Amino acid sequence: MIPFFIPDLLLLLLPFVLITTRLFISKRSQLPWYMAHIGLITIFILLNFIPVGETQFFLSNWKIDSFGILMRELLVLSALIGISFSKEYFNYTSDFMPRMHHFSEFMGAIIMATFGGVVVVSASDLLTFFLGLELATIPMYALTAWNKKDSLGSEAATKFILMGSVATAFEIFGFSYLYGFSGSMHFQEIAVRVLENPNSPLLWISVLFLLSGIGFKLTLFPFHTWAPDVYEGAPTPVTAILSVSSKAIAISFVAVLVFGPLHGIKEQMAPFLGLLAGITLFIGNLGALKQYKLRRFMAYSSISQAGYVLLALLGPRETAGAAIIYYLFIYAFSNYLAFFIFGIIERNRPETFNSLRGLSRENPFLAVALVIALFSLAGIPPLAGFFGKFQLFFSAAQNHHYFLITFAILNNVLALYYYIQLIKSAWVDEPDPSLFRLIVNLRQKVWIVLLSVAIVLGGVLPFFINNVFKIITY
Repeated sequence: MIPFFIPDLLLLLLPFVLITTRLFISKRSQLPWYMAHIGLITIFILLNFIPVGETQFFLSNWKIDSFGILMRELLVLSALIGISFSKEYFNYTSDFMPRMHHFSEFMGAIIMATFGGVVVVSASDLLTFFLGLELATIPMYALTAWNKKDSLGSEAATKFILMGSVATAFEIFGFSYLYGFSGSMHFQEIAVRVLENPNSPLLWISVLFLLSGIGFKLTLFPFHTWAPDVYEGAPTPVTAILSVSSKAIAISFVAVLVFGPLHGIKEQMAPFLGLLAGITLFIGNLGALKQYKLRRFMAYSSISQAGYVLLALLGPRETAGAAIIYYLFIYAFSNYLAFFIFGIIERNRPETFNSLRGLSRENPFLAVALVIALFSLAGIPPLAGFFGKFQLFFSAAQNHHYFLITFAILNNVLALYYYIQLIKSAWVDEPDPSLFRLIVNLRQKVWIVLLSVAIVLGGVLPFFINNVFKIITY
C-alpha cells in the first residue's frame, strides 16, 4: 500500500518536470510527450492502489475519500486522452487546422488544471476550495487562446476571461457571506452553523451568489452564453478538455457544497437546483437544433448534459455520488470519441455537418464510432450512456422528483432528434466528391477503438455499475 498523498504530489510535480525538461532538449524532441503519458498513467495506476472506504486526511485539511479517488481517476484519464488527442495539432497544419507550438507548456497547463480539480475534491475549507477552482480555471483561459494565429481563439479567450472573472467575483462574494454567517472557513463548522440557523438571510445570499458563480463554469442557464463561442474558438483539443474536465470539476464543486457544508439546507435548495436543471437541459437541447457547426453543436450538447447531471444532486448522498461518477466517466468516453472524429474531419475539411456526408461509405470505421458516441450521449440502450442517465434519474427519484424526471425524459427525445441529424449526414446523405479524403493515423484508431469498447462494455457489463455503487461512500 502506498501513501495516499503520493499520486497528488506526483500530479503537482509533473507539469514542472515537463516544462523544465523542455529547456534542455531539442524543440523537435518527443520526450516531454512520452513523459506526460508515463507520468499520468503511473498516477492513474497508483490511484487504484489507494484503499477506498474510510475518509483520510493529510495535514489536517487535505481530504481523500472514495468520491475524491474516483474523481481523481476521471480527471487524470481526461488529461491523458486530451494530451494524446492534441499531438496532431502540434505536428501538422492545414487550411482548416493551424499548427500550434510550445507543446510542453501546453501539456503542463492541462495537468495543472487537472491538479486544480484534485484540490477541489480534496478541500475541507473555503480557502482551499476556492483556490482549487481557480487553479482549474485559469490555465483554461490560456489554453483557449493557445493558437495565436487563430483570431477566433483570441476572441473566445477574451469572452471566457471576462465572464469568468465576473463568475469568480460572485464566488468570492458568496464565500465572504458564508464566512460572515458561520465565522469559520472549515466545512464541518459551517455545516453545524447551517443546521443551527438554516433560515439566515446571510446564508441564502451566500447560496445565491455561489450558485451564480458556479453556474458559469457548469454552463447552467442563464450563465451558459459563453460556451458556444468558446467551444468554437478554442483549439479542438482544448474544447474537448473543457467539455469534460471543467464540467467534472464544476459538478464536483456543487456536490461538495450540497453534501458538505450546505447539507443542512439541501431540501430547501432542491427547488432551485431542479429549476436550474430543467431550464438548462431544455435550453441546451433547443439551442442544439439550430446548429450546423460541429463544435457549436457540441457546446449546446454539453449545456444540456449539465442539466442532466444536476438532477442527481436532488437525490440522497448515497446514490448521487455514484450516479455522478458513473455518468461522468461515460460522458467523458462519449465526448472524447466524438471529438476524435471531429478532429480527424477538421484536419482536411470545414467543421460542419456537411463534412460528414457519406462518411459510412468513405470510412465505415469512423461512421460506426460516430453512432456509438452520439447514441451514448443521447442515452440509447444498450450503450453505457443509457445506464448513466438512468442512474441520474434514479437518484432524483429517491426523493420523489417525478415531474422533473418526466420533463427530462421528454427532453431526451428532443436530444435524440438532433443527434440523429449528424448520423443522417454520415449514413444517409450522398457523399460530396469535392471533400478531401480523411486521414486516420494509428494512434487515433487505437483511441477510437478503446473509447468505443469502453462505451459498449460500460452498458452491457452490469457488474461495472454495481462496483461503482459499492465503492462510493461519498
